[in-house]
Amino acid sequence: MTEDPFLADCRARLAFDILSQTWNAVVLWALRDGPRRPVELRARIGGISSKVLTETLRRLQFNGLVERHREPGAPPRVTYGLTPLGRTLLAPIDAFGAWAFEHGDAVMAAQEASRPSDPEE
Repeated sequence: MTEDPFLADCRARLAFDILSQTWNAVVLWALRDGPRRPVELRARIGGISSKVLTETLRRLQFNGLVERHREPGAPPRVTYGLTPLGRTLLAPIDAFGAWAFEHGDAVMAAQEASRPSDPEE
C-alpha cells in the first residue's frame, strides 16, 4: 500500500472531497448550534434551493456527518443535526473560514489581475 496521501482511495482525498462540495461545509456550519428543520436551514443559509439542500443533507447523512430525526406528530416534523463525527469538522471549517477572511482579498485581487482585458479598450 502506498503512502501517497492524495491517491483516489486515500482518506485525505475523501476528506477534501467532502469539504470541497459547494454546500457541505455551509450546511455543517449552519448546524453547529443544534438541530434544525430544513426550512430553518434554508433561512439561515440563504441562496440554497430546497432541492440542493435536500441533496446536501442526504449526502452528509450518507457520510455519517448528519443525522435525520423524525419527530412524532401531525404533520410529521423532520430535523437534522450533526453527529459526533460531523462535529469534528467544525474546527477545520472554522480554520478555513479564518484563512478566507484573512486572504480572500488577495485571492480576489489575483483573480482580477488574471482576467483578460477588454480588447475594445
